[in-house]
Amino acid sequence: MSIDESSTGGPGSVLLPAVAPEVLAEAVESLSGRLRKKLDAAIEGCAAGAVRAADGSVGVRFGEDAVVTLRPGPSGVVTEADQAVCGCLLAPRCLHRAAVLGASPIADPQEPAPPAPGPDPVTGPAAAAGPGAAPGASAATTATTATTAARAVAGPAAGPAAGGAEGAAEGEGLTAAQVRAAAALWEAAAEALAAGVTAGGAVVQAELLRAAHTARIAGLPRAEAAALRVVRGLRAARDRSAAQRLAELTGAFRELLYTAGLLASGAAGAGLAGAVRRSYEAGGSLRVYGLCREPVLSATGYGGVATHLLGVDGAHYSVSDVRPGGLSRARGAGAASVALGGAVLDHAGLARGGLRVVGATVSPEGRLGAGRGVRATAVGGVAWGEGPTAALFSRPAAEAVAAMPAEGAEPGLLGCDVRVVGASGDHVLVRELTPGAPLLRLAPAHPHPELPHAANLRRIAGHPGLVLRVLGRPDLDRAATLRPLAVGPVPGAEHSLRLPPEWLGRADLGYDRLQGAHFPGGAEGLVPQESAPAAGADPLADSPLWRVRRLLEAGVAGGRRAVAEAARGAEPAALAAALRRAGFGSAAELAAALTAEADRRPRDAFGRLADASAERYAWAWLAAAAHLAAAERSLVAASWA
Repeated sequence: MSIDESSTGGPGSVLLPAVAPEVLAEAVESLSGRLRKKLDAAIEGCAAGAVRAADGSVGVRFGEDAVVTLRPGPSGVVTEADQAVCGCLLAPRCLHRAAVLGASPIADPQEPAPPAPGPDPVTGPAAAAGPGAAPGASAATTATTATTAARAVAGPAAGPAAGGAEGAAEGEGLTAAQVRAAAALWEAAAEALAAGVTAGGAVVQAELLRAAHTARIAGLPRAEAAALRVVRGLRAARDRSAAQRLAELTGAFRELLYTAGLLASGAAGAGLAGAVRRSYEAGGSLRVYGLCREPVLSATGYGGVATHLLGVDGAHYSVSDVRPGGLSRARGAGAASVALGGAVLDHAGLARGGLRVVGATVSPEGRLGAGRGVRATAVGGVAWGEGPTAALFSRPAAEAVAAMPAEGAEPGLLGCDVRVVGASGDHVLVRELTPGAPLLRLAPAHPHPELPHAANLRRIAGHPGLVLRVLGRPDLDRAATLRPLAVGPVPGAEHSLRLPPEWLGRADLGYDRLQGAHFPGGAEGLVPQESAPAAGADPLADSPLWRVRRLLEAGVAGGRRAVAEAARGAEPAALAAALRRAGFGSAAELAAALTAEADRRPRDAFGRLADASAERYAWAWLAAAAHLAAAERSLVAASWA
C-alpha cells in the first residue's frame, strides 16, 4: 500500500515548508551563471539554520544583513514567488533566496492540471519526430523506436496492458502543446541522466522541475509525476539519505525517459498522459468482509492503516486512514475507528468482520469513500476459506501470479497454504502444499524494525515443518517472493498455528504479535521434509543480468562519464561474454551499444565537442534499461512456475 510522497530536502529540513516546483525553478533560472556555481554549496547549511516564527513563517539568516523569509499559504506550501523574500540588495535574484527554496521539500501539485486549450492535433513531421531523432529521421522511424521501447518496458507478459498506449493512440491524439512539453521534458531528463547524481545538483534539478511544470500545464500528469520522483531521488542520493535506493532512482529514470520519449515521439495517445485525480464513482449497495490490516508508513511523515476487504462477488476493496504522524500514527491507526458511513467499528474489528454499505462510493483502485450519502452497518465476518474468501485459496500461487497484470498496477492479494522449510537471512523459506510447487520466500511486507512484520517472520522461521495459511502480496521484482500481510492455521492440519478464537483464524503480521502459545506445543511432527540449504537456485540472482544492472546504476550514480570509464577497461568484454554464455545476446548488444555511445565524444578541428547533446546516450540507456526490466520480469515469472 503506497501513498503520494513529497520527499524532504534532507536532514533538518522539516521546518522548511514545501515549495511548488515552478517557484524553485524560477528562482534558480533568475541567478547569474556565477551564482549558479555556488548554489549547491549554499543549500547545504540552510535547513539547519531554519527558525519558525510565531506567525508560521520560517526564516533563514545569512550573515548579518540577509534573512530569507518563507510565508506559505493556507495549504502550507509556498506557491507564489512573493511568498519567499530576502532582505539583501540583490533580492529576488539572489543566491540566498534560491538556496533556501532549494533546501525546501518539493510539493506535489495542488490542483488538477488543466488540459491544453484547443484541439490542435499533431500533424506535422516536426512535431511527430521525437527527441533524439537524427536529422532527417522520419516520424514513423522515431515512433517505431519509441513503441519498441514501450513494449520492452511493459514486458512480454503484460498482454493488453502493454498495448494500452498504442490503443489510445488509435482513438485519441495528443495536442501539439503536449508533444512540445514532452520533448522539453525528455531533453531535461536526458541531461540529468548524463550528469548523474554526482553532477545532478540544484541547477540540473531546476531544469527538470521547469520542464515538469510545463508538462503539468500541458496536461501530462504522468510525465510530471515521473520527473518529480527523479528530482526527489537525486536530492535524497546527494544528501546520502538512508531511505534512498539507487535501484529506485534507476527505475524512476527509466519511467521518466520512457514516458517522455513515447509522448514526444507522437506514437502515444492521450491514455499515456495519465490522470491527475481519479474521482469516486457510485458503487450502489455492497456487502464486504474483512481480510486483514496493513500498516502504511511513508518516509515523509505520513502513517496509517489500510484494511483490505472482499466483496461477495470476489471484488477487492479497501478502507484507508492515512494522515501525518509517521510511525506512531501507523501503529495506533490499527485500532482507530473506521470513518465510513457511521459504522461503529475500528479497523481491527473490520479486518475480522464485515460491512453492509448503502450508497457506496468506490475509487478505480477499490478504495471506499466516506461521502455524505454513504451508510454502513457492521455485519459478522467470515473465516478464511469460507464464503467469497474461498476463491483466494482455491488455486496455486503460480496461477494467481500469472493472472496478475505485469505492469502499471500494484499486485493484488493472493493466498496459499505452505509448509515452513527454514530461515534464509531475513526471509522464511516455505513450500506450497500443492504438489510440484516451487520453493517460496516470505519477506517482511515492511522492514521498519518498530513494526512486527520481521519479528513475526523470525518466529515462524523457528518452527520448520509448521503448516500455515498465508495471505500476502507477491513481490514481482524478486524471484518467487511473497510479502505476507496475515497468516492463519490450515483447517484440519495437526501442526499449525493455534490462534485465539477472537482473532477469527488470522493474525495481522503488521499489528498482532505471535507468541509461543500460538505455535504447536511439541516438536514431534515439526520436521521439515527438506533442509533449508536445499533452497534451490534463484534465477534472477544467478543470472549475469546483475552486470547490466550495475552498469545502468553506475550511469545513474556517476553519469555518462562513469559509463564511459567502464568502457575503457576489460569489464565490457567480460560482461558481453558472460551474457552471451547465458543466452542473453540482446542484453550484451545493448550494453555494448550503451558503453560505446557513452564514450562517443566527437570533436571538431579546434577540440570542441561536435555533438554535445545527451539524447542519443539517453536512448541507448533506455533501451538497455527496458530490456533488462523485461528480462528480469520474465525470470521472476518463471520462478513461480
